[in-house]
Amino acid sequence: MHKRMRSFSIMALLAVVVFSSCSKTNKQGRYIPKNAGIVMHIDGASLNSKLPWEEIKKNEGFQKMIADSNISAFSKSILDNPENSGVNTKTDIIAFVVKDSVGGYVAFEGSITDEVKFKKMLTEAAKDAKESTKDGFTFSSTDKGVIAYNKEKFIATINTPEISAMDGYKEKPTDSLGNPLPSTTPTRDMAAATTALINLKEDNSLAVDEKFTELVKTTGDIHFWLNAEHFNSAGALGAAATMINLTKLYKGAITAATLNFDNGKIVIDSKSYGGKELTDLYKKYSGSGIDKKMITSIPSQNVAGLFALNFKPEGVKEFLKLLNLDGFLNIGLAQAGLNLDDFIKANKGDILFAVTDLKQDTIGRPDAQVLFAASIGDKASFKKLIDAGNKLGGSMLGGSESEKIVFNTNDNYFAISNSKTTTDSYLAGKASSNFSFFDKISEGPIAGYVNIQYILTSMKPSATSDSLTKVTYDENVKMWDNVIISGGNFKSGGLTQHIEINLLDKNTNSLKQLNGYASKMYVIEEKKKAQYATMWNDNDVIMDAPATDTTVTTIK
Repeated sequence: MHKRMRSFSIMALLAVVVFSSCSKTNKQGRYIPKNAGIVMHIDGASLNSKLPWEEIKKNEGFQKMIADSNISAFSKSILDNPENSGVNTKTDIIAFVVKDSVGGYVAFEGSITDEVKFKKMLTEAAKDAKESTKDGFTFSSTDKGVIAYNKEKFIATINTPEISAMDGYKEKPTDSLGNPLPSTTPTRDMAAATTALINLKEDNSLAVDEKFTELVKTTGDIHFWLNAEHFNSAGALGAAATMINLTKLYKGAITAATLNFDNGKIVIDSKSYGGKELTDLYKKYSGSGIDKKMITSIPSQNVAGLFALNFKPEGVKEFLKLLNLDGFLNIGLAQAGLNLDDFIKANKGDILFAVTDLKQDTIGRPDAQVLFAASIGDKASFKKLIDAGNKLGGSMLGGSESEKIVFNTNDNYFAISNSKTTTDSYLAGKASSNFSFFDKISEGPIAGYVNIQYILTSMKPSATSDSLTKVTYDENVKMWDNVIISGGNFKSGGLTQHIEINLLDKNTNSLKQLNGYASKMYVIEEKKKAQYATMWNDNDVIMDAPATDTTVTTIK
């Protein structure tokens, strides 16, 4: 009997674990409305483990701030130890933005460890706040916003009507003479807005959004959510969007991103979703892997940066049709004797842009070899594109190496560069350059690489630069390595993207490195301010100096 009970208990526990891991709901979105346009979820426990407050306090900028005599003793106590605020900084903190016809508001949500300390902080921060209680919450209200709290959590809301000013294309009311009329937009009752968040039904929250659930269940220090459709809920793009069908771009458009501060790198993984029609295009016309030959044929190992793309040309045509832009484009192309089908047939679907051999000219300006290449589909159609290019801008192409852009083709590729040597060498395809970063960018149809370290060392300040410029340069050289971009694969309903910002120190947590870097940059900027102040004071002395009599002696 005991064995049977124990087996049953183990099975029940496993069922709970499996059910929890497969759940389509989440607790982080419980008090976030579904129409939130921007959401940021911060994992306080993870960030505190990677950068303890004691290390933040060593930052030079932080030390100057806490030494400011204008800051109250209570505020200094919070800066010294955030727990004195009563806020639990070692758990989830959530911020979000809601935009609507009234304008918008920003909200912050978090947990409370000590209600008495939290209330004291509010009293210190806003002595004129009005206090009331409702539904088990204490409301602290000012003209700018409301903070509602109990012994477990707080919700703070700030009215931001200026968000409506982002609707640049939205028609403003005017009189018969075209003069703007006073705004008729109603004001927002922030206490009511805050109460609505407290009483938000789960079905109207992001707690039941499967995409948001997938996001917050992904391991990350910070989660970011952008719902373009809701952020444009007041119609910022107006009639122009309807005319060319731009609404197709932001209907159902969501970007969900996770940021992690790992050892030696900052990692961003994102997933982009679209509406049904756009998603169908993604699924049908997404590219595969980038063309390795196009990368390895770059005739230089000194790559400052590159971008490569693989796509299905037919998808471009369908995308333009979706936006009602295919007709406009065909009218424009007709002037050059082309149509959209010519462009589609001419391209095989591979593009490369690269910058190499970075250096400074004789007066310190940056100079480099720039290369653009594309794979050729139908040769006859591609020749039509080239002939049209020659007709429209022939004076810029095909001239001397020192003055003009030079292009050429072989059976597989078209290449254009600011150097004839680069163009010819690339098309010869004999370079077979072996780049250490290739394996990291080759897993999808979108790839990018920026060699920050090479760019910095190539752009070293001249010996005549001031000492602080040299110190700033040295700190950047010691900090940054490169940026790796890969992705573009369609997976589980969205397009994935991976970005790595790599630092030179591979063994130290990147958040700690950023804190140390910010501290050093602050010290340098303070020295620059002092240096500039001294220069201005010296100039003032010279300009304010009293005039002296001068004697003119005539030599006979």
